[in-house]
Amino acid sequence: MSPGRADAPLVVVADQDGFTPAVPPDWMRWLPFAYVAFVLVLEATLQQEWAVSFFLIALPPIAAYAFGPVAVAAFTVFAILLEGFLAGVSYHLWETHHVTADIATAVVGILSTALAAHRTRQERSLVHANSVAEALMRALLRPVPHQVGHVLAASLYRPSEAGTMVGGDLFDIRATRGGERAIIGDVRGKGLQAVHTVAALLGSFREAAYEAHDLPSVAARLERRLAAEARETQDEELFATAVLIEYDSLSHRVTVTNHGHVEPVLISCGEVRVLSGPPALPLGLGGLAETGAPAVWHHRFTRGDILLLVTDGLVEARDTDGDFYPLVNRLRHRFADRPAPGPADVINFLNSDLPRHTRNLHDDVAMLAIAPHGAVRPAQ
Repeated sequence: MSPGRADAPLVVVADQDGFTPAVPPDWMRWLPFAYVAFVLVLEATLQQEWAVSFFLIALPPIAAYAFGPVAVAAFTVFAILLEGFLAGVSYHLWETHHVTADIATAVVGILSTALAAHRTRQERSLVHANSVAEALMRALLRPVPHQVGHVLAASLYRPSEAGTMVGGDLFDIRATRGGERAIIGDVRGKGLQAVHTVAALLGSFREAAYEAHDLPSVAARLERRLAAEARETQDEELFATAVLIEYDSLSHRVTVTNHGHVEPVLISCGEVRVLSGPPALPLGLGGLAETGAPAVWHHRFTRGDILLLVTDGLVEARDTDGDFYPLVNRLRHRFADRPAPGPADVINFLNSDLPRHTRNLHDDVAMLAIAPHGAVRPAQ
């Protein structure tokens, strides 16, 4: 897996304790110094009867936005000394209102130092929680190898929330005796409960992919697992959309069953088209179907073809005008009437093209591209 991250607003660096504190933007770190310069300019331009040094009472809380407790305490001491200097220049150092301002600055500084210490502890807690969640998602969405059995593969997971990898999208591919079997899906809901459901579905798929004799049997195993998950969590509305595929290298054919998910896209001989077939209900809602096994359909899949599976976070990404990401049109613009690309070419293109369409993702994006194993030339 090549996890593509949305651009994060904060840069993170690690300290000696393994903690990765958030480093604020440069303008926020320069703000206390700019504020001091502003006070000095006022002092030089206004008449002496203005007690401009009183503005320095605000310096410690301004510093607390971007600095740790030690630095905030240093800014507090600096503010008190500068107040004293400015008052001494005008021979008002020991007047009661200046002494009161110094005391007020000290009190505000103590509170700001405590606030900075609390913010640092909160950052540690959040970083730890995000690290655990990210490690869990990386364990679930294991890296997709360049080659899996008789297919080449590439994948991407792009979270909607900057700096996190917690979501309800899933994908996997396995080489089995029945052929190369893959899944891409999207669990209803978000957060840790969605991650729990993703773990259940992926675990069930990784067992069923090797044991089930055909694709409908794999889907049936996933249906039962999701139904059990719904009972355990007492969530009667729990479901997941998914596409399951199976590639037979002998017949050069791919079998597909679509459970309410985004339809696969085929890039073949310079053409890009959506592969449509009989729909099936999302996993978890199979009990509502009038027939038993979900419908499956087949399509020829030969050397040079690319099958792209995505989640709805990609096709529902909107630009500033509210228009959805035109997946098929963008693929046609890039790959139509050109030499056959590889799976990584398609994934890399979408990963770079999507941010041009939308700056803020409202849903996670997952992609999985596969191609029959054989020599393919990189896209020009």
